[in-house]
Amino acid sequence: MEAKRLAAEKAVELAADGMIVGLGTGSTVAYAIHKLGERVQQGLKIEAVATSIRSEKLARELGIPMVNFGDIDQIDLTIDGADEVDPEWNLIKGGGGALLREKIVAAASTRLIIIVDESKVVDRLGQFPLPVEVVPFGWELTLRKLAGLGYNPQLRTEAGRPYVTDNGNYILDCRIGWMDKPEEIHDQINRIVGVVENGLFIGYTDRVIVGYHDGAVKELPRRK
Repeated sequence: MEAKRLAAEKAVELAADGMIVGLGTGSTVAYAIHKLGERVQQGLKIEAVATSIRSEKLARELGIPMVNFGDIDQIDLTIDGADEVDPEWNLIKGGGGALLREKIVAAASTRLIIIVDESKVVDRLGQFPLPVEVVPFGWELTLRKLAGLGYNPQLRTEAGRPYVTDNGNYILDCRIGWMDKPEEIHDQINRIVGVVENGLFIGYTDRVIVGYHDGAVKELPRRK
């Protein structure tokens, strides 16, 4: 937990007066939202957009001013986490179920700062199951199409029922294994009718801040 907090607080240092700040979702980002709330109480003047209902609720409780996403053209800085990040800064996201909103916000952001602890840094993506958000209508057929590609999908459940995202969709978690060409997998999945979006984030990241269990905080260099 300490490593997550250290990475989060380092990222929050980048927030400045007048910014629109995107707030990601997950346990690491929760630390960032708490720190951002402290800075707002100390006089930082920002507005924020959240990627999930729970992140927005936390931000409002901490006094962070929120803005309607539809009322802005771009986001200056988004702070978000990841389930995996590789040396090219490709990501798997969606373990927290907010991948669609996270990708919409990432695409609208001038800078996307990813905060993780060292356990999330990998040589190749694929150990963590890839979340795929799908519409509930005909989800079984969508699952079979993903299975036909060898992606081993499984319906995410909660309390014995399908997990429902903030957008009213289901998530199929795909155990694909090591990904040598994540761009091709991303495009292949998104061509399936019934798929809304998948948790591969490619080409969005601007910086990766890593917290280590020994107390160090470092930026992950990007492999060209």
